[in-house]
Amino acid sequence: MNFVKGLLLGSTAALMATTAQAADLPLKAKAVEYVKICSLYGAGFYYVPGTDTCIKLGGYTRAEVAFNASGMTETPAWNGNAGQGNRLSNNTIFRSRQDINIDTRTATEYGVVRTYFDSVFTWTSGGSASTVAGGELGVYFAFVQFAGFTFGKAVSQFSTPWNGTPGNITSNLLGGDDTSTGVNQVAYTAEFGNGVSGSVSLEDQSSYRQAQGVSGVFNTTGLGASGTTQNTPVSWLSGAGPGVNYIAGTQVPDIVGKIRVDQAWGLFQVSAAAHQIRASYYNPTLETTGHPDDKWGYAVLAALSLKNLPTGPGDSINLDATYADGAIRYVIGGTSPNNFSMFGNNALGAYQSIAIGSAVDGVFTTGGGIETTKAWGIRGAFNHNWTPQWSTSIFGAYSSVDFGGTGGALYTTGLRNAIGGNFTGTPNFNIAQIGTRTAWTPVKNLTFSGEVIYTRIDQNYEGTTNAVNAGATKPTSAVYQFKDQDTWTGALRVQRTF
Repeated sequence: MNFVKGLLLGSTAALMATTAQAADLPLKAKAVEYVKICSLYGAGFYYVPGTDTCIKLGGYTRAEVAFNASGMTETPAWNGNAGQGNRLSNNTIFRSRQDINIDTRTATEYGVVRTYFDSVFTWTSGGSASTVAGGELGVYFAFVQFAGFTFGKAVSQFSTPWNGTPGNITSNLLGGDDTSTGVNQVAYTAEFGNGVSGSVSLEDQSSYRQAQGVSGVFNTTGLGASGTTQNTPVSWLSGAGPGVNYIAGTQVPDIVGKIRVDQAWGLFQVSAAAHQIRASYYNPTLETTGHPDDKWGYAVLAALSLKNLPTGPGDSINLDATYADGAIRYVIGGTSPNNFSMFGNNALGAYQSIAIGSAVDGVFTTGGGIETTKAWGIRGAFNHNWTPQWSTSIFGAYSSVDFGGTGGALYTTGLRNAIGGNFTGTPNFNIAQIGTRTAWTPVKNLTFSGEVIYTRIDQNYEGTTNAVNAGATKPTSAVYQFKDQDTWTGALRVQRTF
């Protein structure tokens, strides 16, 4: 009995001691909540832990170099030091870029709520003589989509899905719209079924459509007079044209509409835009001098994309054609410049030759109204896949700018007053471009590309100028002969997308 009693007492004591030790142990950790794949919106989406929102992170890293470019990589040598062909221009321009984008989507009773953000970090060296190297942060896209509405910075509803790159990698193929880095807007898109959709939008005109360089309207009065603010020959031979930009502040956003059909065979799209043209005062520093009445310009676009071609799997043809009256940036547009000035050494009886072109919405003279400028352009590409790793594109574009009879006469009279000389013709000009790109993708999402593009400016003046000063390194009092000019531009790029 004593043995059994002792055994029970010992067991009880041991149990109590074990219980006491267990009470001192930390509480058991909660189970880890692993990130779950979201298959509702395609590959790459995950659920944000603890929510019903799906998120996808993406972007690319890019390194590239351009040859015989101006201003930035892959821009043809059609103005600035590169257009002058002097020793201040950089024949090679390097750029490195990191892109990061964030895509979130949440299913609601009103449909999917989507946000999208795309930002780039860029370092460019050799872009200009005054800047050896430069880094910049850019926001391409930042928008919210809800119940068919889009609010924020996105591709214009006017643009095609390929923007300015139907088969090329550069951003300077003219002949149509290019808002590949986004434009602020409020838009609504309706889906009608069977791949048919329609969109309407109000879009900010101050970035892409109006104040790029000298885009806007010119006052051609008083050119060449000493001390005037309108113009000097320096600004003209740098590509600005006679007169200065007398653009006023924005009042009404551009009004844009689009109908698109997306199906297995490809795409068809028509777009239209209304663009308000506003000039400041006849004397830009004195409001009592009055101003020309506001006018409305417009642009229309038709686009076609063909897929599943008999030439091979993945081949495509992309085409778009645009016409504009008083809304020139829809043709000579988007991320490219709108003023051109190229020099050459093929002059007869003059120091050098030159071709100029200014794409503005309109011109006027003091006391008169705005004479709108018209333009049209066509561009396209054939994209062929040789193998899953190798592909080649052949692309081209043609653009034409017409100042009209009255506007052209105003421009030419102002030009002759500003620089003198013995020349005839009109300020109308055309730009033709053709090029090819070849890409190699040795592994998924890693692509090496090489591109070359030929650009020709066909201008309509004949004769010589008596320019006082062409600016930059050009000699004082030299004579220049008007002649068409051309240039070649090349680019190499490596890009890793994730």
